[in-house]
Amino acid sequence: MYAPILSTKLTIPVQRSHVVDRPRLYVRFGEGMHAKLILVSAPAGSGKTLLVNQWVKSSLIDTAWLSLEEADNDPSRFLTYLCASLQTIVPKLAEGIMGFVQSSEPPPNETIITYLLNEVSEITDHFVLVLDDYHLMTSEVIHQALAYLLRHMPPHMHIVMTTRQQPKLPLARLRAKGELIEIRGSDLRFTSAECSEFLDRIMGLKLSEEHVALLEKRTEGWVAGLQLAALSMQGSSDLNHFMETFSGRDPFVLDYLMEEILQGLTEQVQNFLLKTCMLDRLCGSLCDAIFDIDEPKEHESVDFTGQDMLEWLEQANLFIVPLDNERRWYRYHHLFADLLRKRVHQNSNYAGTAQTELSVTEIHKRASIWYEKHQMELEAFNHAVAAADTHRASDLLEGKGMPLLFRGGAVPALQWLSSLSSAEMDSIPSLWVMHAAALLVSGHMIDVEPKLQSAEQALQNMEPEKINSDLIGHIASIRATLAVSRHDADTIITESLRALKYLHPHNLPIRAATAWTLGYAYQLQGKRVEAELSYEESLSNSTRIGHHIITMMATLGMGNMQESNNQLHLAAEAYQQVVHMAGKPPLPIACEAHLGLARVHYEWNKLDVAMLHAQQSVQLAHQFVQTDRVVASELWLARVTLAKADLLQAAFMLDRINEKAQRLNFTKAIPDITAAYVLVLLRQGDLKKAIRLSWDRNHALSQTRVLLKQGNTLGALGMMESCLHLAITKGFKDEQLKATILLAVIHEEHGNRTQAIELLTEAMMMAEPAGFIRVFVDEGVVVHSLLKSMRARGDSHLYLLQLLAAFDEGEDNRIEMISEETDVYPYVSELRIDPLSVRELEVLHLIAQGRSNREISEILHIALPTVKGHNRIIFDKMQVKRRTEAVAKAREWKLL
Repeated sequence: MYAPILSTKLTIPVQRSHVVDRPRLYVRFGEGMHAKLILVSAPAGSGKTLLVNQWVKSSLIDTAWLSLEEADNDPSRFLTYLCASLQTIVPKLAEGIMGFVQSSEPPPNETIITYLLNEVSEITDHFVLVLDDYHLMTSEVIHQALAYLLRHMPPHMHIVMTTRQQPKLPLARLRAKGELIEIRGSDLRFTSAECSEFLDRIMGLKLSEEHVALLEKRTEGWVAGLQLAALSMQGSSDLNHFMETFSGRDPFVLDYLMEEILQGLTEQVQNFLLKTCMLDRLCGSLCDAIFDIDEPKEHESVDFTGQDMLEWLEQANLFIVPLDNERRWYRYHHLFADLLRKRVHQNSNYAGTAQTELSVTEIHKRASIWYEKHQMELEAFNHAVAAADTHRASDLLEGKGMPLLFRGGAVPALQWLSSLSSAEMDSIPSLWVMHAAALLVSGHMIDVEPKLQSAEQALQNMEPEKINSDLIGHIASIRATLAVSRHDADTIITESLRALKYLHPHNLPIRAATAWTLGYAYQLQGKRVEAELSYEESLSNSTRIGHHIITMMATLGMGNMQESNNQLHLAAEAYQQVVHMAGKPPLPIACEAHLGLARVHYEWNKLDVAMLHAQQSVQLAHQFVQTDRVVASELWLARVTLAKADLLQAAFMLDRINEKAQRLNFTKAIPDITAAYVLVLLRQGDLKKAIRLSWDRNHALSQTRVLLKQGNTLGALGMMESCLHLAITKGFKDEQLKATILLAVIHEEHGNRTQAIELLTEAMMMAEPAGFIRVFVDEGVVVHSLLKSMRARGDSHLYLLQLLAAFDEGEDNRIEMISEETDVYPYVSELRIDPLSVRELEVLHLIAQGRSNREISEILHIALPTVKGHNRIIFDKMQVKRRTEAVAKAREWKLL
């Protein structure tokens, strides 16, 4: 959404070639090629930007330039521009990042910086990132993100920062490590020789040595002061009188110099400056809109156009900076703009200058209209806010077909809405609803409901005929979304149906979101047909209007339905689409897609691929706050670990997962945890604990396995036949397949081989189209024996051979039953080490696979220095010095 003006921020400012060369300072920059940060900190008008610009051009080093402004305090906007600026060096670098930092659910800033660092590390040559006017950044989130970048960036990357004040960054640490070069105001002051060159060659003033010395003394070598004085003298007929009256010690020297400059300009130029100084950026067309100048007709003539005036100001050296090589976009020097704005606010009709016919409010309003016309909605919204035009800002926030909230505008929207009074909000009840939606999009769940209640109160105070029913529907839709995080199906359905009743038929963004919440509720209730229909409707509408987040959510829902219908190939395709849509770095919601791919590849017996997807799912799930997604992802990591015959590690992981789910009351995850836990307990031989757990949790499948282990085949048979009948009645094909296979095992154990083979054959017919493998292998030696019996009878069906091959592959690693008397942890008491964290175990597994540090960084989505840090911790805990020693000891301790 920021694309139309990216070029105005990211190119190196084009400066006049006639500047004072300052080699003494360029040397300091050269020293900075051994430092992380070159800090140019000095007051306004000290020539910071010009100095950096000239050094960049003289050094020929690759440079990404980012000119900052107050609006960039939105972290998403800042990171968008940061990534885009680096693309001026490497065009395709981080191209997957920008679209998603503006999304409604962006990844944490550290995650984005980590991905950026991974790509930046591929650049081989030294390069510089210039952050111009960093003092305008007041966001703590941005300071933290930049501190993280400085801490982890590679040695060939350097940041040059210009600022008027000390930035809130870890400068002491950088200074102590020799990673900081500092250039201060005293360094930037012009020497006598530089003052003389500037006044003579640049400003065209032939002054005596005495006058040059006087100006140097009174301005203390301050570049802006010299330029203001020189501009004033250019219009003066008596230089001696000017020298006598000008005093650099005057606290109002800037006001004095500004008045001198303006008096020397025509009324037309003065009027242009005073009207356009409110704009952060200028282009000819925008200036024409401010002055209401239409495109000139052939038979008409105008005194000037905006582009003409901008070019004249540049030639006149009046503190205007071109922002691109085409001379399309400009900005005023910040000091000059501040002085002009001060004049406008103090008095619009002061001595010697033209009266500004437009109010500041009208200027912002016209700018807002221009930006909206040119499809720069966020800039249009910001100017509407500056104009205090609540109705216009509200309309822009709602957007035409797609709310600005869903296109990266959540942060500025929250800032504006939080600044409004309750009376202003009550006068436009939709503002309360937008505030609730912005809080929801930003993850501030706890603050949403009070805003919705305020909206309803405001609606009650309105005349019935003026109440907008669409607003009532939007309130209900937000409440349905809140209930999704609690897996509260009844509330989701009630609020979703209410929303669909009141929402306008053309309000497709909210209707698409509501169809998705309804689908999720039906899925929770086991109404799979209804769920699929709702997901299809949501996907159709969200795709049509480009609602990216809902498209991903609905696609995930469709994948879930396909997976439950044993359509693994279609499900994998859906999940892969979401991974692609989630971009790089991926949005946190991609954890669901990776989790789905982990399940599918697990069933295909591609355990290494399943393990990688499960690890990625865990990593992304950690970006959510207080949800059960981490538990769900870690559970499948444990399932894959168990399938890879690492019983001890799987048991350890399930202990932690179970404790977390119980502590945080993640009840939805409990049945799946129980099923996995009982499998481990039975394989450990802990029948007593397996019995207690399966019956306490009332888990039918686990209870059946326990009965079978106890030798109670009749009890197991009755329970599993009931489960199979229920699955068939409901049309739950996934549960039908599992029940049929387990029923075959029960019949075999009961001595009814013929019935067992018939059931297994039926299960194979259901499973073959989707390529199921693990659902058979996980039932162990009984199914293996039945398959071998079928092969011995002459059955040479390809699928049968594939299943047998899968059993043969795992024969050496197959986990055998352990008796209750066996010590499952024979060496634990001997380790005497701090336990490895889940992340450290993940790194250790990848080290054992022979993965390089860079490969581990890419797989786990963490910065390269972070991987090296994990390596050091692992080596310290295991008391080893090399990778090979760590792997050998891990195998000895059965950690691998």
